[in-house]
Amino acid sequence: MQQVLILHLAPSNPRVAHALHQLRKESRTTYRAHRWSWHFLPLSTSEGQLLPAIRTEEEARLAWAFGRDLLLSLKQQGGRLHLCLAGGPRLLAMTLVSAAMLHCDHEDHLWHLYTPRDFLARARDGAILHAPPDAGVRLLPIPFLPLGAYFPALQQLNRPSVSPTPPPQEAQLCQAVWERLTRRQREILRLLAEGLLPQEVADDLSITLSTLDTHKSRIYAECRIAWSLPENTRLTYHFLREKFGPWLRFYYPTSEQTIKHQGSL
Repeated sequence: MQQVLILHLAPSNPRVAHALHQLRKESRTTYRAHRWSWHFLPLSTSEGQLLPAIRTEEEARLAWAFGRDLLLSLKQQGGRLHLCLAGGPRLLAMTLVSAAMLHCDHEDHLWHLYTPRDFLARARDGAILHAPPDAGVRLLPIPFLPLGAYFPALQQLNRPSVSPTPPPQEAQLCQAVWERLTRRQREILRLLAEGLLPQEVADDLSITLSTLDTHKSRIYAECRIAWSLPENTRLTYHFLREKFGPWLRFYYPTSEQTIKHQGSL
């Protein structure tokens, strides 16, 4: 396994925010030796607006389109996908299965994370993060028919009318900023682009809000240079979410490669 992608709703719900905080902590501690790259992908519209829930037909359509675009992007990069359906709203899982049937193939797999009720109660809210072998927690394969692999015309009919990736010029500007930031500043930028509030980012990284503001000022300065904005232009974390959210979602292999090959950070 090379990458872990966690698809989730906006962290406005306290339980979702708590779960994401614990997962980020685990990715930097327990699983650091595995050298997997972790990516947290909040469900959002093409304009970068985060979805806090799936309650309407329009929100369900947006969730399906988000999953479709993500799967298309991953399949274009090659490799095998393992989709684990665990946690989150049931409707999100249903839309992902629908998108997977169209855009996945026989090398990809769907999984359900089965957890016995008694252990689920004991492990609630992260009380236990790693199940022992005798807990009965296991991955169950979900049979699914990759219709798109049999009928390529179905894939074409369900492709987005425009490319789901950001325009090339915007992607180049994001890449230019990314390459001029330190590792810590990239981490802060990624979390803000995922929709976290500044205080949540500071708490997640165990730094003060003052330290975070110092890093943000450097990030904003690089953005003004890249986008040729006047020096007194006021930028906020909403700008980072709008510009870098889609870019990190579809260009993270490039950004991760940049991290690994960058010298002194």
